[in-house]
Amino acid sequence: MVGRDDLTIRSLTGLEELDLFCRLSYVLDGELAEDLAAGRRRPEWMWVALDGDRLAARAAWWGCEKNGDPVVLDVFDISDDSDDPGRIDIGVRLLETAIAGVISSDVRPPDYIRFIPPDWRDYDKARQIVEDRQVALEQVGARLLVERLRLEWRSGTPIPAPSARLAFRPVTDRAELVELMTQVLDGTLDAHSREALSRGSSGQAAAEQYDGEFMSYSSPRDWWRVATLPDGEPVGFVIPARNDYNPIIAYLGVLPQHRGRGYVDDILAEGTRTLAANDAPRIRASTDLANVPMANAFQRAGYAVHQRQIDMTWARER
Repeated sequence: MVGRDDLTIRSLTGLEELDLFCRLSYVLDGELAEDLAAGRRRPEWMWVALDGDRLAARAAWWGCEKNGDPVVLDVFDISDDSDDPGRIDIGVRLLETAIAGVISSDVRPPDYIRFIPPDWRDYDKARQIVEDRQVALEQVGARLLVERLRLEWRSGTPIPAPSARLAFRPVTDRAELVELMTQVLDGTLDAHSREALSRGSSGQAAAEQYDGEFMSYSSPRDWWRVATLPDGEPVGFVIPARNDYNPIIAYLGVLPQHRGRGYVDDILAEGTRTLAANDAPRIRASTDLANVPMANAFQRAGYAVHQRQIDMTWARER
């Protein structure tokens, strides 16, 4: 077991230490150099725990290029080449030190996310990797929020022809979309939305998501679509977009009074068509594992599960 005095915990000194950081591996490693160059990551947001020259654990936050604060903790690894239970303690010590060095004491730490295999529960090693990290994070105050499905549509997958029962038009303005989002939050199955509603009103939650997430997309706003009945009454909406890495279905909602009629399939098809018409080789999307209606809609539309995702969060007060 590594003693407390034998461990060096620090942030990276610069890009030249990226090879050191990548001595442990994760699916996001190939994006780290570009993220650093673009300002989405910073050396001071990337931390290592060193046992001599051995990388025992690492952690890194990601942020938006134009935002000075980290948005999510999306890299946290512990060396898995040992059965020593002390490896989890090393992860805890790294997190405690890194969080204190990166996040102000009066600010709730950003959520933690990890991409994992779809069948991670079926294999002891994969299960251990996920659960060891969860245990370490729980010891620094995080809790499991949700497990999500990560989905992908590939170019060439058939897209249904437009349905005659709905029409689509661009979103008029911020006020219209925030109002539609506010209505959609009524009865939502999305864990992140429910967590936001525990902190404020549906209108506040909708406005925060619009200003914090939707405005970060550089893709055209005229991709966004409102679905209406032939008489113009709104039924729902879809936000096709492109983030820093992929074309995505960022958000899809059906208004409460129109649920249960299969409109989700028409709206998802419209979002997929919009991105496919703009030469998307693949489209990414995600939904909560427990949101069975949305997961089934993606499956019907030809989206396949390529990963799962674990999301953990901290209490509002630290």
